[in-house]
Amino acid sequence: MSAKIIDGKATAAQLRQEIKQRVDKRVARGERAPGLAVILVGNNPASEVYVAHKRKDCAEVGFNSLAYDLAADATQEKLLALIAELNANPEVDGILVQLPLPQHIDSHAVIEAIAPAKDVDGFHPYNVGRLALRMPLLRPCTPFGVIKLLETTGIELAGKDAVVVGASNIVGRPMSLELLMAGCTVTTCHSRTRDLAAHVARAEVLVVAVGRPEFVPGDWIKPGAVVIDVGMNRLANGRLAGDVAFDSAKERAGWITPVPGGVGPMTRAMLLHNTLDAASRA
Repeated sequence: MSAKIIDGKATAAQLRQEIKQRVDKRVARGERAPGLAVILVGNNPASEVYVAHKRKDCAEVGFNSLAYDLAADATQEKLLALIAELNANPEVDGILVQLPLPQHIDSHAVIEAIAPAKDVDGFHPYNVGRLALRMPLLRPCTPFGVIKLLETTGIELAGKDAVVVGASNIVGRPMSLELLMAGCTVTTCHSRTRDLAAHVARAEVLVVAVGRPEFVPGDWIKPGAVVIDVGMNRLANGRLAGDVAFDSAKERAGWITPVPGGVGPMTRAMLLHNTLDAASRA
């Protein structure tokens, strides 16, 4: 048995095409293109690459992309002042502050400073709270992208046993809320979880987001399970690896995402989706 590959790259490309068509229609009606402000603080190499991709995506779909690159020693006050300015700018529909931030800046304060209606990352407590209440508006991009990928399999999620490995505010916790909203019975595993292998072994839907290469071995996987690997880890030899041991896991799973080419492209696509939604509401 070899798992079917869930192609995030192709799904994201299709989503970007649909977004571009919607943007073209907006502009043809005389409405302005959606505006996305991307703020980068410092020169973290990985963050610079991510931001460059996001700006390229904006150009592809016809968004107005606003770039704000601050020095690594920029003060929190300067960053909060910039966010306040963008909150008040009617040309800006979405504000994204690339994480992680330098240690001297309180990321929680920064996230809460973004107007919830412009929080296209979906990290603001208001938006996470709405997701918890099954009243979502702007949804965290990676979990939202995972749901879109699961939809491409045609598998009915309602009633499925789902296990999320990882409980971060960015992926794990909102992922559990998304799966709960989809009707799954959800278990969230974390650093204090006992007998992780037993939890993973009963998962019909497994999402792993811990940031540790090949952390979940293939022989833990329930035969026929849907495996979503959120991890992206660069090994010493330069190879990219996920949080799941792909080669062995694909021999047991029914469906699996590759790394790269799985969840990553969908995270960026859902950022565009959220920005267009924010513009439509504005």
